[in-house]
Amino acid sequence: MVRQSDLLTPQTAEYLEFLDRGEMVYLPYLMYFNRPNFRSATINTDQYGFRMSHGPGTQASVGSERLDGPIRLLVGGSGTLGFGATGDGTTLASRLWMKHAPSRPWLNFGAPYFNSTQELVLYTLYRHLLPPIDEIVIFSGFNNLIMAQITDLELHGQGAFYFCNEYFEKMQELRKRYAKPVKGPRWRTGPKQPATAARSAGMEVRAPMSTVIESAVDLTVRHLDSWLVLAAATGARVSFVLQPLATWLREKPSPQEKLLFDEFDEFSEYGTWEDRYGEVGSIATGAAYASALAAACERKGVPFVDMVSRLAAATGPSDWLFVDRGHLNDNGYDITAGLLAESLELS
Repeated sequence: MVRQSDLLTPQTAEYLEFLDRGEMVYLPYLMYFNRPNFRSATINTDQYGFRMSHGPGTQASVGSERLDGPIRLLVGGSGTLGFGATGDGTTLASRLWMKHAPSRPWLNFGAPYFNSTQELVLYTLYRHLLPPIDEIVIFSGFNNLIMAQITDLELHGQGAFYFCNEYFEKMQELRKRYAKPVKGPRWRTGPKQPATAARSAGMEVRAPMSTVIESAVDLTVRHLDSWLVLAAATGARVSFVLQPLATWLREKPSPQEKLLFDEFDEFSEYGTWEDRYGEVGSIATGAAYASALAAACERKGVPFVDMVSRLAAATGPSDWLFVDRGHLNDNGYDITAGLLAESLELS
């Protein structure tokens, strides 16, 4: 059986190979990162796992031969990595470097599944490889919002991360292994505490959407504070761009998107988009989240771009922009790059 994704977005198969959980690289402090030295017609990474960016007549990555600088850094999750692009040269970073803001090289600092904590930690671990930086653009937001739905975890004030149920399950196994034997009766001084997801099969408890948005924004802003401190050392400007989702952008997808989205819902082993994301993927939630982020960034003096509204205003209902509801295609990345450069006045 030939699927629509095989016909419309054949590059997706190589991204799925790249993201194979059995081949995932685990790193200290980050949990996981991109596969290093990955080679394909669609996506290629350096010896550390950073994706290649293309510029006029050249290409570079964080781990390639050091550029003279200053350079520009595009930070974020799978959208920054360029999931859905047909090649390294059509990602957001490459379109900025090649066409829309080519006066400085753009390096790709993206990794699938990352929340704002992991984005920041990645920078602290690899900043020694970077030349001077004059722009740090964070193209992100969705993963923090998704993870903020999970409340029944022993997070101690930190945000949840993808696959964290597996982490807590393994930590519980270690706790049991090293637990000291109980001698005599053990007395409780209060009622038995309910089991959390850390102790019980990874069950998720979801908070009201207003609380989810507030939590995601608070975590994002906390890490923006750290970005501002780190960037001050090189005089770089830090900006935040809210990545677009198809379901935040418009009620009805383009004809090609509808074929792809319907197929995803039919064959996904994790359930339909509505089952997985529901209210978080609605236009109302996207608008409320963008408004809250804009206000928070303004308080911090961080330039903010609501790419959802910018992309909606710049495109029509029949424009094919997404390979799935969370990732752009080549056309989507190119238009987004142009709007980003225009919004931040980058040349």
